[in-house]
Amino acid sequence: MPKVRQDAWSHEDDLLLAETVLRHIREGSTQLKAFDEVGDILNRTSAACGFRWNAEVRQKYEQAVELAKKQRKEKKRKEAKQQPVYQRPQAPVVYQAEPEDDDYLLPEPAVPETQEENSTQPDIRLEDIISYLTNLKQESKSSGSLQNRLSELERHNKELIEQNQQLNGQLEAMTEDYQALIQIMDRARKMVMFDDSDAYRPQFRMEKNGNLENLAR
Repeated sequence: MPKVRQDAWSHEDDLLLAETVLRHIREGSTQLKAFDEVGDILNRTSAACGFRWNAEVRQKYEQAVELAKKQRKEKKRKEAKQQPVYQRPQAPVVYQAEPEDDDYLLPEPAVPETQEENSTQPDIRLEDIISYLTNLKQESKSSGSLQNRLSELERHNKELIEQNQQLNGQLEAMTEDYQALIQIMDRARKMVMFDDSDAYRPQFRMEKNGNLENLAR
């Protein structure tokens, strides 16, 4: 069956990819083999697994990758110590140099051998990558615009706070002036009432029938 999955990666898929890659690193294997193993399990291509690892997952497991590399070196040292000092001569074997894990940033796609393989479409297309980078650029511009807008709102808020403080100060001064005016008016009212009471004192006289009569001035 050709591998033509186009659905998004789930958290469980990313976790399986990370665990498999780390296991292969610890065991002295290569990341390409890890990508092949995960691709068989998830029905994805090895190239799609490699792209997902380098684009999204690897940065979350940097420390785990370094630890796995140290464990691989310790394993090789232990195996070297366990080898006997003298070995029976054997025919020379030519070993092909194995590249480091960092050389497998993006695995090379396999050359199709049959017409069925030629019809297989990869999970990741060039158009998808271009669309992703375009969206990332637009999001970056939008983030810059939002940052400028936020700075402008913070500046406007600072100006409003300063204006509010000034108005509060003016309000306090007006309140003090108002209270002083009320006190002045109250004293003036008392003085007027006192003067009126001194200026006008009603006088009365007794009538023949015994009633009091107000004598006007």
